Amino acid sequence: MTDQWVSFSRRGVAELVHLKGEIDLANANDIGRAIVARTTTADAVVIDLTAVSFLDSAGVRLLDFIVGDLDDRGKPIRLVVGERGAARMTLQLCAFRNDLLTTDLDRATEEVDG
Repeated sequence: MTDQWVSFSRRGVAELVHLKGEIDLANANDIGRAIVARTTTADAVVIDLTAVSFLDSAGVRLLDFIVGDLDDRGKPIRLVVGERGAARMTLQLCAFRNDLLTTDLDRATEEVDG
């Protein structure tokens, strides 16, 4: 069911989470469960938000939860938001942690590979 919004791949040590479309109250919980199930044992996580066309407060809360969980476990995470777009705009408006935002997938995977 969540395949229309989330897919996964790997690069280096990072589990890549690719989100697309609208992330909102209607699907944030399902997406969150899929992400947590796939990333529980990951050494690092990169979430690609460049194909997200809409991100509401439920989506921001979802990202905040995932970041907090990975931080608590000492696992690096980066959010790929591009140079412009819905996800970047929403996260900046919400004063989301800027140190986790990056513009491209290559940079994000380099940063989490350490």
